[in-house]
Amino acid sequence: MKGLILSGGKGTRLRPLTYTSAKQLVPVANKPVLFYGIEAMAEAGIREIGIVVGDTQAEIRAAVGDGSKWGVCVTYIEQDAPRGLAHAVKISEAFLGHEPFVMYLGDNLLNRGITEFVAGTGGGAPREFEVIRPNSAARAWGLFGVLELTLHDGGWAFRFVPTAPGFADEGTGRCH
Repeated sequence: MKGLILSGGKGTRLRPLTYTSAKQLVPVANKPVLFYGIEAMAEAGIREIGIVVGDTQAEIRAAVGDGSKWGVCVTYIEQDAPRGLAHAVKISEAFLGHEPFVMYLGDNLLNRGITEFVAGTGGGAPREFEVIRPNSAARAWGLFGVLELTLHDGGWAFRFVPTAPGFADEGTGRCH
């Protein structure tokens, strides 16, 4: 299993803190927030981590290096602009190959890490994750639905199931 950490955002909502530093390097308890994600992956046994980087890549590369201080190997994946989660996965395809992977947002903290989630996969198929509710404004706008995943012909089939009225279109797709 591989890890993918997204660290390409500009951090505009955290200004003035991010005028001089990448948002993923803002310290929490005297440690850059990005380091918590790397540590969580290392503790879960993930040894190959791709970090998607953008405008602040020089700072992130200088802070993280090759990952050896965590016992992992880091590969940097350049993203020309923040274009969303799916785009970050798409540009990481060469790194990820056909391996299962865990995606972690580089400016997030998970207080119990990810070990139990990774252990529950047996190194392969995903298991159920606790869903964090979107904020009430986003719910009011009806921007969120549910992805229904099923194993189909050796790959994962997914279907978007809208949860708010007014979403007549159900998008379908397939991922491996």
